[in-house]
Amino acid sequence: MPIILIIILAISLSMDAFSLAIIYGTLNLNKRIERLMGLIVGIFHFFMPIFGYYLGKIILDIIKINPDIIVGIVFMVLGIEMIISLKKEEQVKLLTNIFSVIIFAFTVSIDSFSTGIAFLASNTSIILPSIIFSICSMLFTYLGLSFGKKLSTTFGDISNLVGAIILIILGIKYLL
Repeated sequence: MPIILIIILAISLSMDAFSLAIIYGTLNLNKRIERLMGLIVGIFHFFMPIFGYYLGKIILDIIKINPDIIVGIVFMVLGIEMIISLKKEEQVKLLTNIFSVIIFAFTVSIDSFSTGIAFLASNTSIILPSIIFSICSMLFTYLGLSFGKKLSTTFGDISNLVGAIILIILGIKYLL
């Protein structure tokens, strides 16, 4: 898989962390929690695609199917799910301890797990994409927290929509 596609995918996968971080940034969290959020989101975005990759390998050994079809379906489902989640009225809960930060990181990283499954079709080592996902998501979380103090939550919805559209386009590319 070309590096530019991995970077675009990393940015798309980081949009949910970015948009939620904008919202949390408006809550004036203490600096320790903000640093912890970025770090843990980055760690989750590193390990989740690796777990997904190896679980996908086990599944593909059992069920023989063209991996491109799985990639296309996974990307399209992720994109559609992101669009649907824009309509949900989610209440933002204050992050006050390590457990709540871990839950936040897990929820914004679950899409990286599915993407790890999709990487089986590319004959690319999962390590480089995982590193890029990790760095990108950590940076986007920090940026979101910083911008959250200045920007409205509407920008978060727009960034989620852009990420969803990119995932759907990638899904269509793999299906065709």
